[in-house]
Amino acid sequence: MNDASKSEEFYKKLKVQLADTALWPTAYLYKFIVPTDSDKVNQIEGIFDNLGAVITTKQSKNGKYTSVSVNVRMKNPDHVIIKYKEVAEKVEGVISL
Repeated sequence: MNDASKSEEFYKKLKVQLADTALWPTAYLYKFIVPTDSDKVNQIEGIFDNLGAVITTKQSKNGKYTSVSVNVRMKNPDHVIIKYKEVAEKVEGVISL
């Protein structure tokens, strides 16, 4: 199985889990880790711009990585997945948790 099909399988499972565990629309908490670089953090912030998101960041103990938490109201599981994909495509080196 290649990376693209693994990724699609992950998103299909996530969509089912989201649909089964929440009433939509609902607040959703995204968590990402990026190498510490203000451009990367700004890219993530830009992806969630104009959505009323509350974004918090915290550097790792050694300062090498920054965690970015994004709390935002999403319409449905499809919109959650769209944003995960957008971050993965646009922000190099990001890890989605």
